[in-house]
Amino acid sequence: MESKNRPIIYWSLLTYKDWNFYIASTTKGLVFVGSENKPFEELSEWAKKRFSGSPLVENREKLEPYAVEIIEYLEGKRKIFTVPFNYNGTEFQLAVWNALCEIPYGQTKSYSDIANHINKPAAVRAVGAAIGANPVLITVPCHRVVGKNGSLTGYRGGLNMKTQLLDLEKQGSLSKD
Repeated sequence: MESKNRPIIYWSLLTYKDWNFYIASTTKGLVFVGSENKPFEELSEWAKKRFSGSPLVENREKLEPYAVEIIEYLEGKRKIFTVPFNYNGTEFQLAVWNALCEIPYGQTKSYSDIANHINKPAAVRAVGAAIGANPVLITVPCHRVVGKNGSLTGYRGGLNMKTQLLDLEKQGSLSKD
């Protein structure tokens, strides 16, 4: 039974081409999008930290709306996500994550651009930490943040995944078969 303090975390494995990653939601919205080809432990460890005591329940049907939008994105058919999110974080993290959602499809911004956007120009490192804590990869597009000189920098999903997502947005579809 779901309680206010311990919501049920529904999860499913999303497979697209040769990518496999876990996604999870509560009844209120998407809470987690995992890294490419990482084990279930990535999700379970994250859930222990963010939703301590909440049960993890596999339910492909409840995750279907989220899976559909992510697959549409990976196929180059979707540029904006409309599914609800239910992520939680500090006020600063939420400001950063909201700023990430404002980066247009196919464009990139630097960490300092994000810091300036949220009116915290001296908080570039804190912005990086908040981006690293983003629980919903792909849908909150932290892959669109690059170094000030345009170089690719850290990404929870790995630089290979980040590169492929940026290439997808340039080319219109995921190049992996």
